[in-house]
Amino acid sequence: MRLRRKNVLVGISAGIAAYKIPVLIRLLKKEGAEVRVITTSEAQNFVTPLTLSTLSGNPVLSEFYDKNGSWNNHVELALWSDIFLLAPATLNTLAKMAHGICDNLLLATYFSMKKGKIYFAPAMDLDMYKHDSTTKNIQMLIKTGAVELPAQNGKLASGLSGFGRMMEPSEIIQKIIDHQLDNLPLKGQKCLVSAGPTYEPIDPVRYIGNYSSGKMGVAIANALFNKGASVTLVHGPIDKNLVLSGLELRPIQSAEEMQFAMEAEFDKADIVIMAAAVADYRPKNVGQEKMKKSKTEISLELVKNPDILLNLGKRKKSQILVGFALETQDEFENAKKKMIGKNLDFIVVNNPKNEGAGFEHNTNQVSIIFPNDKIKEVPKSQKSEIAEIIVDEIVALK
Repeated sequence: MRLRRKNVLVGISAGIAAYKIPVLIRLLKKEGAEVRVITTSEAQNFVTPLTLSTLSGNPVLSEFYDKNGSWNNHVELALWSDIFLLAPATLNTLAKMAHGICDNLLLATYFSMKKGKIYFAPAMDLDMYKHDSTTKNIQMLIKTGAVELPAQNGKLASGLSGFGRMMEPSEIIQKIIDHQLDNLPLKGQKCLVSAGPTYEPIDPVRYIGNYSSGKMGVAIANALFNKGASVTLVHGPIDKNLVLSGLELRPIQSAEEMQFAMEAEFDKADIVIMAAAVADYRPKNVGQEKMKKSKTEISLELVKNPDILLNLGKRKKSQILVGFALETQDEFENAKKKMIGKNLDFIVVNNPKNEGAGFEHNTNQVSIIFPNDKIKEVPKSQKSEIAEIIVDEIVALK
């Protein structure tokens, strides 16, 4: 699902190639996109609003006002969309886009768009496509930052063959994905993330552990990957079904194993996020055989585990280093001390006493603390949403 969490606005103008747009919408949905559709009034002669609304899951818009008098806000549509895809883009609509003519809802929405969002797929007969005015109009749009999805050579509706055929839906999707990847903010960055608990063995069948599910760390690793980074995830026992394909996984069990894996990867990383819940202590002596239940009471002698984040902070050179703190009291004061003492760029703190926060939940409630004493409060949200906020703060530091 390479367009997951992307809002795609599909604009349809009046060309015979509009019959392909239902397939295009299905492919966008398959890639995880949220899709809304806007058409010129004439485009509905080629593809029905019922088909488009059924496949997109949203009403199809065409006029400035609905029959009940409600305004279709073109500004809201432009702000909502991450991608505006005009397909098919007819000669008429391309000319209006290039020369500032705004006489329908589709064009009003186009002129409300910010740069970097617009893709257009021309479709027309070959002489129309080769016409000097069409060529100039396309070049004008490209200069504004719009991305052309060039017309292809093939059989045309007129019966002629030549350039002017709209790019096939599957190719359109791939071109958009490739372009999005090339322009992602963390493209080329190497990221190292830790997640999940560590298990400290007592004997071959028992261990000391904690309730961490690793969901927060996995969500951060996924968010970094979606921003274009190559990501190595060092993880304790977690649900691997939550991990996006494409991440490099380094499974571990104990704190010492996590320390070894993190230190082995640290110098190669540009960004490091320590989200794992590492056990503070481990048994001094590990039984080679299963401990028998023969006594009413037993005592375990524990020794302190290595402070992985402290050691990484000492080795830090140009990396962005982010840590987590789970605190049940004086969370801001304790987290700030940890941030300063471990040489972090910022720290994320949460209190498991808060409803829906902490281990095992799909939600969390955190505060992000920065060295300049700025605090960003993030209300209770899905961990995937919080991960996006954390990664956006990392991007802002680049």
